[in-house]
Amino acid sequence: MKIAIISDIKSNVYALEEVIKDIKAKNIEVVLNLGDMFYGPIEPRATYELIRENKFINIMGDEDRKILEASLAQLEEDETLKYVYNDLGEDVLYWIQELPFEKIIGGTYYMIHGTYFDDTQYLLEDIKDEQLVPREDEQIIKLTDDIEAPFIFCGNSHIPNYKKLNSGQIAINPGSVGLQAFSKDEPKHKIENNTPNASYMILNIEDNKFSMDHVRVAYDYEKAAQKAQENGRKDWAYALRTGKVKEA
Repeated sequence: MKIAIISDIKSNVYALEEVIKDIKAKNIEVVLNLGDMFYGPIEPRATYELIRENKFINIMGDEDRKILEASLAQLEEDETLKYVYNDLGEDVLYWIQELPFEKIIGGTYYMIHGTYFDDTQYLLEDIKDEQLVPREDEQIIKLTDDIEAPFIFCGNSHIPNYKKLNSGQIAINPGSVGLQAFSKDEPKHKIENNTPNASYMILNIEDNKFSMDHVRVAYDYEKAAQKAQENGRKDWAYALRTGKVKEA
């Protein structure tokens, strides 16, 4: 059995198209999508259409939630949020509203975007002195509310990673499909994967044994960068082209 795990598409339909092609070429039928699908200056509505066409198993990310909760003042202050909100349309907002923030499949696979207690928090990494540091196993388990599922899938940090916890559980972050670098002010930090290529993970399970494949997929990132630039996000355009954060 093979399961594809994706996250953080960020409206980047161009990256998603190539990831789907790669998944299909590997004859993988189950795709778990860990959220943060639409916020971004690229193609939110087209991203939605492609997700629905391919029948992913989806959960909501923090930025999906923020689109739903956007006030008129926030829409006026954040041009990207306004663009996403208008491009998606009311029907997609209703669809997002129905998504769960977590999901467990057959007692075996646990899907969460951030942590059980905070969808904006990173599960596998903490932030100290503006740097990301690995969390201790006990803290990771606590932040899932002591879920007992053998496999824990999380997104949000855009950093591809997997580790075996001292509980015997396997925690997996597939990285980001759509954006390989960004910075935040609260708390202040930046993430850079130093490549424009999309990221996802494949979980292989056979005869009660498992293995992981981290996959990088090349795509026409220039199309995404041009769209971001047209929508006033030169910072996104730079990150899409380089996998690095543009210095101020």
